[in-house]
Amino acid sequence: MTRFSNINMLLAFVTVAREGSVSRAASVLNLTQPAISHQIKRLGEETGISLFKRTSTGLQITPDGQAMLKKAELVLDAMDEFRRSARKRAGRVGGKLRIGTIVDPEFIRLGRMLSQMRIDYPDIETELVHGVSGEMLTRVCRNQIDAGFYLSGPDVDGDIAAISTEEIHAIKLADFNYRVIAPVGWEKEVANADWKTLAKLPWIGTTDASVHSRLLRRIFDQYDCTQNCVARVDQEASMLEMVRSGVGLSLCRDSIALHEKQTFGLAVCNTVSIPACLSLITTERRKELPMISALFEVLEATW
Repeated sequence: MTRFSNINMLLAFVTVAREGSVSRAASVLNLTQPAISHQIKRLGEETGISLFKRTSTGLQITPDGQAMLKKAELVLDAMDEFRRSARKRAGRVGGKLRIGTIVDPEFIRLGRMLSQMRIDYPDIETELVHGVSGEMLTRVCRNQIDAGFYLSGPDVDGDIAAISTEEIHAIKLADFNYRVIAPVGWEKEVANADWKTLAKLPWIGTTDASVHSRLLRRIFDQYDCTQNCVARVDQEASMLEMVRSGVGLSLCRDSIALHEKQTFGLAVCNTVSIPACLSLITTERRKELPMISALFEVLEATW
């Protein structure tokens, strides 16, 4: 009976299949490309299956490889569950928990959550990865993080289903509204404007993965108009500074919009707003793993 030398071959196979290239898989696993290629070659030799074929655009998984991909994922999940069950059996839940964070720490109550994690689960080491909302969904699906904060419209499940084929488990944490803010002195142009009027004004755009981009694209498509982007940023602090500097309009959470109006005199549109929500997401197949379950328990206590 053939026996695989180690679980790393399956890990390399699954990661290359998800990432679509050896170079990206090597980056995710923090290994060299030759090491990844060697693991894939050994797995092919030991199974007698051609897992990938080379094309002009890179590696493409074969039908046999696709058939084995889900089984390989199940084996890796089972190994994770075995390790976590062993820790739990020994009387503790421990290991490294990778959490994707977004926007500012106060809004997602990051400090409170991490403090409670240290109290309730001292053997869990948390590793934080910061980025924009859409990146967290991608990283969760690629198993680059275990769970991540996510911003969307009120129907978080519907929003995710529209852009991801992975089954995602989402816990809604808070509902809020986005408001349109503008530089000082723009009150006449924006205070009572509708979306078509606002679209023509200069905007500070965001990356496609940002919730601002996703929500505004939906609205402007609905009104059959195009957003006039004059600049593009990927950090909320940079966006606010550009509005204060007179560059253009931006979305802003309602609580921050009020603060910016009172503190810096920024203009706020009174006629439109966008409902949104904050959630924590993980994959459906991993939601019951002990460390992720522990995170959800802590969130219930801190939210």
